[in-house]
Amino acid sequence: MIARYCLPPFVFLGILILSFPARGELVDWPKYRGPTEQGVSEAVNVPVEWSTEDNVVWKSEIPGRGWSSPLLIDGKIVLTTAMEETVNDLHDLKVLQLDAETGEILWIKTVLQATIAEGEDRHPKNTPAIEGGVIYAHFGHMGTVALDFDTGKTLWKQKISYTAKNGAGGSPVVVGDLLVFTTDSLEEPVITALYKDTGKIAWRTTRSHQVKNNFSHGTPLVIENHGRTEIISPGSGMVGAYRPDDGKELWLVRYPMGFSMSTRPIFVDGVLYMGTGFSRPSFYAIRVDGATGDLTETHVKWMYHKSMPKTPSPNFVNGNVITLEDGGRLQSLDPETGELRWMEPLRGKFSASPVQVGDLLYCVSEEGLCLVIRVRDDGCDIISEIEMGEETLASPAIVDNTIYLRTRHHLWKIARDA
Repeated sequence: MIARYCLPPFVFLGILILSFPARGELVDWPKYRGPTEQGVSEAVNVPVEWSTEDNVVWKSEIPGRGWSSPLLIDGKIVLTTAMEETVNDLHDLKVLQLDAETGEILWIKTVLQATIAEGEDRHPKNTPAIEGGVIYAHFGHMGTVALDFDTGKTLWKQKISYTAKNGAGGSPVVVGDLLVFTTDSLEEPVITALYKDTGKIAWRTTRSHQVKNNFSHGTPLVIENHGRTEIISPGSGMVGAYRPDDGKELWLVRYPMGFSMSTRPIFVDGVLYMGTGFSRPSFYAIRVDGATGDLTETHVKWMYHKSMPKTPSPNFVNGNVITLEDGGRLQSLDPETGELRWMEPLRGKFSASPVQVGDLLYCVSEEGLCLVIRVRDDGCDIISEIEMGEETLASPAIVDNTIYLRTRHHLWKIARDA
């Protein structure tokens, strides 16, 4: 067991992207929601049963508090965390790297410091991502930092100040030579792109449709739309598609009442499936066919309103659109009609997004209950329920025959026959 750091009582959110060159046969988890960015793992022989003792390869104590999900590349794991620094009343925002084989912390770096006021306006339900060759640690209105992967040396910093609401709960994405993320503030919802090599601002685009509650935290999704690369960015009251070159809005779909958006869409067979955030959460299927402009009246295939998630992102499992409501209702919707196929109540509350391995879903509750669930067209089977003994808001990374799971105080490596 590795336990080298004490844990102060400060909870903070950190969001990052890790980028690294292709590695041939080795398998990584380089982005939020995995290599496909849609919560799908190609792993085999993944454990379906374990405990806090059985099948645990190692359990590493993580200093500070944070909820970034583990990202794995080249045998290294990257997380963000934060610690309370009492001398100057500042919070240290940190990035750390662990050895995936042993769980040893290789380096930990303070990259930014936040005031008490800034730290109070935080979002405890963050979600990270990965891509490229540099670590990009994004802390919302606290700032964004690029780090050298091997040493943790800071390459650049950029801070875009805005009035946040609940901090930042989404990840940035790398698109060509850009780093793109949402800065949807209370006053003005904006999509921001930085040059990834320098951190300088490339463009900032104000959303064309604004609502009473403008603040949101969504993670963008990059898609190809009939030969056109688009940055899909959900926000309060709308989802928009933006051109990477200059941030121009290409199309939008409006929806009523949704705000504080943090779920991420999935894109399957030319259709975007997504939730609308808080207030009365709805779920939309939007046909994407190269059209431009306001597509609200022409491209929405269907909407569903009952027991939809505010936080967890959806999955697409063997022809089933799967949603996990924050209160624990797991549902399957018909991808063509949006009709409810089945609903299964689960124990607990949920923030983490499920990970799919074949026809299995790995779901983790806020209370630290891990559920392995087999999805069928006519229902589902709960294969196992494992109590981790610590709360978690982080989505697991599942690679090869291994699960990397972050709980309140620890990172766990879980594998068969450990």
